[in-house]
Amino acid sequence: MKGVSVSRQKDRHGNGQKVSALPNPNRRRFHITVLAALFLTACGSRERRPDSVRSTGSDGVDLPPTEKGQEVVLFALSLLDTGYGFGGKNPQAGFDCSGMVSYIYAQAAGVKVSGSAADIARQGTPVGRERLRPGDLVFFNTLNRSFSHVGIYIGDNRFIHAPSTDGKVRIDDLGSRYFDERFEGARTYFD
Repeated sequence: MKGVSVSRQKDRHGNGQKVSALPNPNRRRFHITVLAALFLTACGSRERRPDSVRSTGSDGVDLPPTEKGQEVVLFALSLLDTGYGFGGKNPQAGFDCSGMVSYIYAQAAGVKVSGSAADIARQGTPVGRERLRPGDLVFFNTLNRSFSHVGIYIGDNRFIHAPSTDGKVRIDDLGSRYFDERFEGARTYFD
């Protein structure tokens, strides 16, 4: 079969068996469910650093996600550790920051956003940092130009993005010194 890797694994009697690496939709759902459970557990038990600026509603608790925002976050979490690729727009090619956002928004929410991080910022509705909801986009000046990097806010003052540094999709804290100093703004695409 084209595009499918097949390997041989030995069973307990030493006999070789063909094993296909076809993706299993149930396996993917299971991984997404496990990631969501780990995410929710981590959010509830994470100790806050005092220097961290938290995005919250007026009562000090994260604002609840919209349905599409929640889908975006769950889908984004399933892509953790996907490789970085300059100009990459899918998991096979790897992602750059805007390619990751475009791919996730299209797949998880059916929302088309495209172009560079700055182009994506022009397409959304500005939202204050204190009004962020999971699934909203956060923008940074990482290349000495406005809106040069974008990530997806996932709650608890954290966001997921595809940085070239370390070469993988990962989660970082908005309150970390690096990102706090470079924060440019946020945009929402969901009501």
